Amino acid sequence: MIALGCDHGGYAMMQVIKKHLDERGLEYKDCGCFSEKSVDYPDYAQAVCREIQNGTCSRGILICGTGIGVCIAANKMRGIRAALCSDCYSAQKTREHNDANVLTLGGRVIGPELALMITDMFLDTPFSGEERHKRRIEKLEKYYGE
Repeated sequence: MIALGCDHGGYAMMQVIKKHLDERGLEYKDCGCFSEKSVDYPDYAQAVCREIQNGTCSRGILICGTGIGVCIAANKMRGIRAALCSDCYSAQKTREHNDANVLTLGGRVIGPELALMITDMFLDTPFSGEERHKRRIEKLEKYYGE
């Protein structure tokens, strides 16, 4: 299952992504927000990341105006490897090399068509499992207390 969250700046984009996930038959948990009324992005980043930490969801997607705020907030949480992606190549490589478990997007930075392509790349690309990438992720866990 995929945990979804956004602030007011990402609300419209999240509606597009939810529709796309529905069309693909992918399950998700909507952690909010639920309107374009101004809210604080750390609250929704935490909600999504908690779903991953507790094992309810395997991956998450967070959206704010730029994608930066939710990325910073998510990466403060133990066990989270969030990546802000604005292109498909980065989405592919962050899965293959970093085993990223949260994708962050800028709802005011990229358009919906590109956002869906990035989302698909992130969701459909597996971690490579290569030794060098495993070693680097283990160092993240060791150095930063994952």
